[in-house]
Amino acid sequence: MSLPEIVSREQWCAAREELLRKEEAVRRAREVLGAERRRLPMVEVDPEYVFEGGDGKATLLDLFEGRAQLVVHHFMFAPEWETGCPCCAAFLDQVGHLAHLRARNTAFAAVSRAPFTRILPFKARMGWAVPWYSSSESDFNRDFEATVDSCGDPVERPGLSCFLRDRDQVFHTYSVYDDGLDGLGTTAALLDLTALGRSPVGSDRLRLHDEYDY
Repeated sequence: MSLPEIVSREQWCAAREELLRKEEAVRRAREVLGAERRRLPMVEVDPEYVFEGGDGKATLLDLFEGRAQLVVHHFMFAPEWETGCPCCAAFLDQVGHLAHLRARNTAFAAVSRAPFTRILPFKARMGWAVPWYSSSESDFNRDFEATVDSCGDPVERPGLSCFLRDRDQVFHTYSVYDDGLDGLGTTAALLDLTALGRSPVGSDRLRLHDEYDY
């Protein structure tokens, strides 16, 4: 293992100042990119997708839980697999308490092609409370490119898709896949993918997760 060079405190501070300038430029560029993302057009979702979850059958509109936005984690779990993808599991482990998203009018759910009878025990094994649905009875995964064909066989892709609701109309606003998920998972990073962004709750920013009134 190659260790960093050993220098004096003064040399470290100078090098850190130079790096800080570069980090600030990246941060500003990320803010500009985020604003462009929020200005993307959206497309209405016409198909009546049917999912299966803990309360039985559900529509895409149901996954919103009455909120304005929905972030779907395309969790790689094919129908024939015994367990879900370890990389997707590691990503879901990083997702914080959903109260922070829900207080900002945003729902979150995982969706996989595996039947719910396989999802449920794996979810229990991992100790997750996040809503998780099976899309095995619909073309949801294919329509949103989480399942693609390779040499005639279906291949799973990890990803996130964002949706916006206007009354009973659902719109697709954004999706990201594969390496694009690097660095995501926190509440702020997930909100940055959505059309409404980091909308504050009233005049506050963050609270303890048991203090929200949403």
